[in-house]
Amino acid sequence: MLDYLIVGLGLAGISFCEQLEENRKSFKVVDNSSQQASIVAGGLYNPVILKRFTMAWKARTQMGLAMPFYEQLEKKLCIKLDYKLPVLRRFASVEEQNGWFEASDKKDLDYFLSPKILENKNPNIDAPFGLGEVRYTGRVDTKTLIELYQKYLSENDLILQESFEFQALQVLDDHVVYKGQKVRQIVFAEGYGLKSNPYFDYLPLNGTKGELLTIKSVELQEEAVIKSAVFIIPIGEDLYRVGATYKWKDKTNIPTEASKEELLTKLRTFLKVDFEIVDHVAGVRPTVADRRPLLGRHPEHKNVYVLNGLGSRGVLIAPYVSEQLFKYIEQGTSLDKEIDIERFNKKYYAV
Repeated sequence: MLDYLIVGLGLAGISFCEQLEENRKSFKVVDNSSQQASIVAGGLYNPVILKRFTMAWKARTQMGLAMPFYEQLEKKLCIKLDYKLPVLRRFASVEEQNGWFEASDKKDLDYFLSPKILENKNPNIDAPFGLGEVRYTGRVDTKTLIELYQKYLSENDLILQESFEFQALQVLDDHVVYKGQKVRQIVFAEGYGLKSNPYFDYLPLNGTKGELLTIKSVELQEEAVIKSAVFIIPIGEDLYRVGATYKWKDKTNIPTEASKEELLTKLRTFLKVDFEIVDHVAGVRPTVADRRPLLGRHPEHKNVYVLNGLGSRGVLIAPYVSEQLFKYIEQGTSLDKEIDIERFNKKYYAV
């Protein structure tokens, strides 16, 4: 009997697989690559919300787990995944500079925010009020990570690359059976695909579509991430990822002309150099109304779990919540009330 069946192989699924391997649990993954959010993500890890100069939820704790996690994956997959890059916040006014100074004096923020205002030295970027540096930030190449992790699982006969068939799942008292395979626990980590999951479709997963461009500019010559109306993230070979949009109605993975124009309009407010668009991608982020992940056990089935709702900060959050869920299942520790799906279970009983 297998210990676990995991449905979905985005950042959440990979992180949980790593928990299982570290603790010598047997498992298999089912994934059909239908959810694109982790693949098309900018991959940026940044503990600070730069719109308001505040710390993201539990970001310092998550940073402490995430950095060793990706370092271990690099060794395992024999590939570079984590690119250390400073994030530079472009200031639009003196008021924003003052807000930065105030924030850089606050607990936790003082560790990540440099108190100095940097003078802009790149003539191709318009930043007359200077830049503020966020330290200990970077980018994880999520596309390469997912592709190589799929390959790793495939080589070890640990993945079924197909759509999950709910009619083939039997949920029994002390285990589940999927296509004849007995499994102790099943964990659903299928991102926005959760909306079609009959066990957890009652959860308020909204989904927020994000679109990103990849541009090429030989002249730009920028090695830091620039945050203004949009992010510019250098990814090597004169290529830069530009994003992202936030759309709440469209739930498709299809890029749109309207979002492309929105990104270009914002980009041109501070970029003063020619470039060409080389790619345009879209994905639906698994977002939740209260901006907290969805973890926990099904209200009626004790062997059925969910790991979802990582939103736009999956790179940082995934290792943290995966560890939380594993300890909850295997050691009986309590989940933080902020992330436990118990907070929404009254909706299940109302359905």
